[in-house]
Amino acid sequence: MINTLGSFALSLGIVFAQIPTPTTPIPDASVPLRPITEAEEQQLGLDDRIWGSAGQRGDKQALLNSIDNSLRYLRTPRAAEAYAKYPVPGITLERVRRSLVRFRQIVVNSRSAAQLQAAVRREFVFYQSVGHDRQGTVTFTGYYEPIYRASLTPNATYRYPIYRRPPDFENWQTPHPTRLELEGKDGLQGAKGPLKGLELAWLSDRFEAFLIHIQGSARLRLPDGRIMSVNYAGKTDHPYISVGRELAKDGKLPLAGLSMPVMIDYFRRHPQELSVYLPRYNPFIFFRDSGGAPAMGFTNVPVTAERSIATDKDLMPPGALAFIRVPLPFPNGRGNMAFRRVNRFVLDQDAGSAIKGAGRVDVFMGTGQLAGDRAGVMKSNGQLYYLLLKE
Repeated sequence: MINTLGSFALSLGIVFAQIPTPTTPIPDASVPLRPITEAEEQQLGLDDRIWGSAGQRGDKQALLNSIDNSLRYLRTPRAAEAYAKYPVPGITLERVRRSLVRFRQIVVNSRSAAQLQAAVRREFVFYQSVGHDRQGTVTFTGYYEPIYRASLTPNATYRYPIYRRPPDFENWQTPHPTRLELEGKDGLQGAKGPLKGLELAWLSDRFEAFLIHIQGSARLRLPDGRIMSVNYAGKTDHPYISVGRELAKDGKLPLAGLSMPVMIDYFRRHPQELSVYLPRYNPFIFFRDSGGAPAMGFTNVPVTAERSIATDKDLMPPGALAFIRVPLPFPNGRGNMAFRRVNRFVLDQDAGSAIKGAGRVDVFMGTGQLAGDRAGVMKSNGQLYYLLLKE
């Protein structure tokens, strides 16, 4: 997945006028979470997706698998290191682990959303993110794993490569080379510099190759029908820059209402502009052939559609059980998306360079075109909570 990248919509500068984007971090980032009162808990913990509703199948097993992924992460030295410096008193690795184990037991034994909610309210306490306004407002965006056509050898059709991580990358001088310096203005000059011989696969569409850098993972459909999966393997040290905002700044597109279809249409009508705007996105991402493995998160475990989130790991507990209340986009049957407020238990398993502060969350929307369509329009305000066993 995205690992150290940002959300699909935000990374491209997609803006929806009704949702303000936070421009400053929270005043006291050392206290990103606060325990809430029992009165505030009244409407929390009811997740109707687990058992399904309104003709939709439930995803109980997917949730259980995601919990198991977090438990696997929490047994690693990396998790121990992260929690040794976690800033919120009372939130420890052992408490997070015990909370997940007990929550899993409750999910297995519950027969309805209401029964699960009642058990959770008896045994758990909710910690709410203070958000970007210290009133609990969190901006949610989405990301996904794309599927693109690609080739393992270059030809007249497949010209735009993605690259492996250089074996000597740890020894590169900083600041690292920019995107322009690494692959050239046209995206085809990588073989003339330190990327020579590191090509992993070639794509036919330059913008699709760029979007893999944004998402951090992809599935590639090869000419012989095989599917190759690629995952994030590292990045250069340059800060995030929004291509969409660059377009708006130059007067190419209006910032209000800027969406993924609008950007795709613009670059298809003006392909020469790719050489102007893509080089401005200086971070350069390296990939590895993951051997068919699913998209992986910052915690080095698979991410699960609508059950995995990315947050700022300097502030939020990695691998922990969380609960979100937020409008998500769904197909409305008429070729558009309609937003519907949902309540979801999720696992905090990822991070992103554009996901900074207590007021940002990225939701993994899944794999393929529909997931991408949903991620491309998702930007909503909601609330984020973490669940821990009562002490």
